[in-house]
Amino acid sequence: MLNIVLVEPEIPNNTGNIGRLCVGTESRLHLIHPFGFVINDKNLKRSGLDYWVHLDVAEYQNVAEWKAQIPDLSRVFLMSSHAQRSYLENDFQDGDWLVFGKESKGLSEGVLNEFPNHLTIPMSSLIRSFNIANSVAFVIGEAKRQIASKL
Repeated sequence: MLNIVLVEPEIPNNTGNIGRLCVGTESRLHLIHPFGFVINDKNLKRSGLDYWVHLDVAEYQNVAEWKAQIPDLSRVFLMSSHAQRSYLENDFQDGDWLVFGKESKGLSEGVLNEFPNHLTIPMSSLIRSFNIANSVAFVIGEAKRQIASKL
């Protein structure tokens, strides 16, 4: 099972879509406060449709609380448009932690400095970033492909 981590998500529709993606890929969703919405937001529920009840989700008050329960910090991968290494070059394993930042700013320098593994999603120079739900889908798809090929 992959662990998808959203640090301070701001847009309920994105979180709902990612929750639905996690249900469909049998991944666990980890949400780190503060949120830019309340967890029962109607847009979150609409985006997650009726799948939200099936979601394996955990909430944390801050990054420190989340980090304290990770068994192997070397398996945490932070997504950043400033990283040099592509997610396509990474060797993913079952149980990995895939971490995404808030929609407006990405991951803070403080969070980035806590973990050594930073990955980027290659993109045209015409855009600054992909939508977070699309980014999560790209990385989950590649990680699941790699994990399935090892079975």
